[in-house]
Amino acid sequence: MDQAAILISLATDWQFHITDQQRLSVQLLEERINHLLTNDFDKLISLLYRMDVSEKKLRTELQQHPQEDAARIITALVMEREWQKIQSRKQFSGKEEDEIPDEEKW
Repeated sequence: MDQAAILISLATDWQFHITDQQRLSVQLLEERINHLLTNDFDKLISLLYRMDVSEKKLRTELQQHPQEDAARIITALVMEREWQKIQSRKQFSGKEEDEIPDEEKW
């Protein structure tokens, strides 16, 4: 899993405004998720829904690890989902122009 690519993609998707002195890290992501958990739960749910993080998987993880910090669990699931999206984009955007049949070209 390319953590840097995931974090860059998340910064864009979640519209994190990061200064030059600040770099998005897993820790910063976890802090922001924790902030949303305590201060803006509706926004967190909206972001998770928009990212297509599995609600069922989230509930299962939270139930299986009741002593674990919820923000850490959510962060791991967000990172996993973003990695899946990156891999999917690579898989489906890898076609060369010459490989696309003429009838399917725009």
